[in-house]
Amino acid sequence: MKLVDLKEVFQALAGEEVRYLVVGGLAVNVHGLRRLTQDLDIVIQLVPQNVERAFKAMHRAGYRPNVPVTAEQLGNEQIRQSWVRDKGMQVLNFFSAAHPATPVDVFVSEPFSFDEEFARSVVKPFDGIEVRVVSLETLIRMKESVGRAQDRIDVENLKLRLKPNDRA
Repeated sequence: MKLVDLKEVFQALAGEEVRYLVVGGLAVNVHGLRRLTQDLDIVIQLVPQNVERAFKAMHRAGYRPNVPVTAEQLGNEQIRQSWVRDKGMQVLNFFSAAHPATPVDVFVSEPFSFDEEFARSVVKPFDGIEVRVVSLETLIRMKESVGRAQDRIDVENLKLRLKPNDRA
């Protein structure tokens, strides 16, 4: 991943006023652990207007979905549920020929109550842009639910970042 690519994506998301939260490896870094990551993982609020703004932002930053999916389809809950149920789809990957080192994965379902998590999110400045990152507790829960080897390592290390009263 390249910082200049991230800046372009975050600027575009901010410019279109997209409600999103950074999750995944980049969120691990924001919460104080050094970890390499190959992509940007985000959860957007999956309401039609926000999805439309997200598609505009990604287009503005030079990104396109890897598969033929429209904003209208992603904004339709029944279609998204069929992708998850019938295809095992978890994310919609966006790729850019201008930014090939920085793919963006957008979750096709909200793994938490978006409004609640948005209110709890961590706001981090990135080159003059406010970037919202999922809370530490929610990041841990998300990684526990996946259970890949790297996620288990992340969980073990992230739990050390919790306040003593918050540790399970």
